[in-house]
Amino acid sequence: MEKNTVIIYSTVDGQTLKICGYLSKILNEKDRETHLFHIDFFSGELEEYGKIIIASSIRYGKHNEKIIKFIEENHEILNSKKAAFISVNLVARKPEKNNEITNPYVSKFLGGIFWKPSLVGVFAGMLDYSKYNFLDKLMIRLIMVITKGPIFPKSAIEYTDWKRVDAFAGDFLKL
Repeated sequence: MEKNTVIIYSTVDGQTLKICGYLSKILNEKDRETHLFHIDFFSGELEEYGKIIIASSIRYGKHNEKIIKFIEENHEILNSKKAAFISVNLVARKPEKNNEITNPYVSKFLGGIFWKPSLVGVFAGMLDYSKYNFLDKLMIRLIMVITKGPIFPKSAIEYTDWKRVDAFAGDFLKL
């Protein structure tokens, strides 16, 4: 068996964790032991891993600050490994905005860091107003008005395209 894979993630409302957990299961089934860590609890050494996935959700147009700092501190190791980046954001619910070039948050983010991931996944998240505090509800509704999204859905809307997540897993295994 090759060296293990590590997935290091941050999540605000849980959808990034759900995606990373799903990927971890797929990778484990394909004979690749995968360790899953929230950014707050990763204390290992990246050198121990053969492959790396770093995943972050976006809130108010920005990836998690701890993920950004982690990438800044480890970009040399990340560039020397087979390493992927995943961004989970609601803009990616639109097919024309679900890749590293067309997603404005991801293209800006990748242009501002020294790491060049071997693979990038851009997945839509979940819209669930019941999980948001008052200010977040207001801000996300404003963003939805601007991007022509739902502002008063009766229930949560999961926009994640699981077939695209499966395809990402297949591409990652080929690295």
